[in-house]
Amino acid sequence: MAVPVTQAALANGLKVLVQEEHTAPLASVWCWYKAGSKLERPGLTGVSHWVEHMNFKGTTNIPRDQVKGIIEPVGGSWNGYTWIDQTTYFETATRDALDRMLFIEAERMASCLYHPDDCESERTVIISELQGGENDPDQFLDQEVTATAFKAHTYRHPTIGWLSDLQTMTRDDLYGYYRRHYVPNNATLVIVGDVDTEDALERVQHHFGGIPSGEVPARHLTAEPEQTGERRVTVRREGTTAYLKIAYHAPAIGDAGFFPLLVLDAVLTGAKGLNLWSSFRVPPAQRRARLYRALVERGLASAVSGALLPTQEPFLYTLSATATEGVALAAVEGALLAALEEVRRDGIADAELAKAKQQLRARLVFDNDSITNIAHQLGYFETIAGVDTYRTLGRSIAAVTLDAVAAAASTFNAANRTIGWFDPVTA
Repeated sequence: MAVPVTQAALANGLKVLVQEEHTAPLASVWCWYKAGSKLERPGLTGVSHWVEHMNFKGTTNIPRDQVKGIIEPVGGSWNGYTWIDQTTYFETATRDALDRMLFIEAERMASCLYHPDDCESERTVIISELQGGENDPDQFLDQEVTATAFKAHTYRHPTIGWLSDLQTMTRDDLYGYYRRHYVPNNATLVIVGDVDTEDALERVQHHFGGIPSGEVPARHLTAEPEQTGERRVTVRREGTTAYLKIAYHAPAIGDAGFFPLLVLDAVLTGAKGLNLWSSFRVPPAQRRARLYRALVERGLASAVSGALLPTQEPFLYTLSATATEGVALAAVEGALLAALEEVRRDGIADAELAKAKQQLRARLVFDNDSITNIAHQLGYFETIAGVDTYRTLGRSIAAVTLDAVAAAASTFNAANRTIGWFDPVTA
C-alpha cells in the first residue's frame, strides 16, 4: 500500500509535498526549481548550472564559510544538481535538523549574494569542469550526438553550456537569471522522513511564507521538427578506444510510448531504474540482454548500454558501445543495427516481456531505498510531469503489451536515428 503524500501550497505559490517515513529518525528536504538548461538562450547556455554553483556561496544570513557548518555537524549530507528540465538542492539529516534544512533552502531561494569575485572564481571552476568532460571521449561524443540529433529544441545544448558563453557571461546575467527563476511559485519543496505532516507544513510556512512570489518568465520552446533522414557525426581525436552511439528520438515521460520503450530497453540492455540521482552513470548491459549477446559475447564490444531518461519533453534513447580493441566501428555498428532490425521485424517474446517487467518493478524498489531517494523521486516527477506519474510508475509498466513494444521498436528506423563515432587517432 502506497504511503500517502500530502500536497499543499503556500499563498506565494510554493508547492509542498510531505511524506511521513518513520523507519529512522531522519528527514530529507529537497527544493526543486523549473530552471533547467532547456530555458537558456544563445549567449547564456550554462547559466542554470552556474547559478546552481553560486547558490552554495553564501547568503545574507549564512556566510559562505559557514554553509557546511549548518548541516555537517549533525551528521547530515547536502548537495544539488542541474539538468535539462530542473535544478534542485537537498539536505538529509536527523529529524531535529528540519528547521536548519528549511532555513538553508529559504535563504537559497531569497538571499544569495553573487559577489563578483565569487562569480569570477566559479567561471574558472566551471570552464575546467567543461574541459574535463570534453577530455572524456564517451562524454564528449554524447554531447556531439545530442547536438546533432536536435536542430531546434534547446535540449541540444549541454547543461554545462558552450565555452564561448561561459567566457562572456557576466555577474548581472547570473544574478538576473537567479532572481527571475528562484521564486516560490516556480518551486516545489519536498520533505520526507520521520516528521509530523502538520508540524512540517507549519515550519515551511514560517521559513518560506514571507518570500514574495515573482513573475515567472514565459516559456516558449521551439518544437523539434520531425527528423527525415539519418544524421551522422564523427569525432577524431587522440585516444586509445573507439566508441559508438546511436540515438533515436524518444517519447517524453507523459507520452504513451515512454513505458513500452522502457520495457524494450530492458530487453535490449537490461532493466534500469528511473532515479536520475542514484544512477547518473548508465550501468552496463546485463549478461542475458540481447545487445550484450550480440556485441559483447561475440567479441565486438567490451561494453554496451542503453539510456532512456524521464524528461518533460521528447528527448533521446541512446545506445552506446565500446569497441573491442582491433574491431572496426563499422562492424560494431552493423551488429548493433542488425540486432535492432531483428526486434523491429520480429518483436519480443512473451517471456522477455514478463522478465523485463519483473526486473523494472525491482528497480523501482531500489529507486526508493532511502528517504533521500524517495524525496528525490517525488520532486523529480512533480517537476516534469506531476506526482501522480511517479506514484503510478508500477502500473504503467505492468500495462505494457507486446503490441506496444512492437510500436516502440518501429521507431528504430534510419530516418529517426543519429549515429556518432569516436574514432581515435594516435599522436
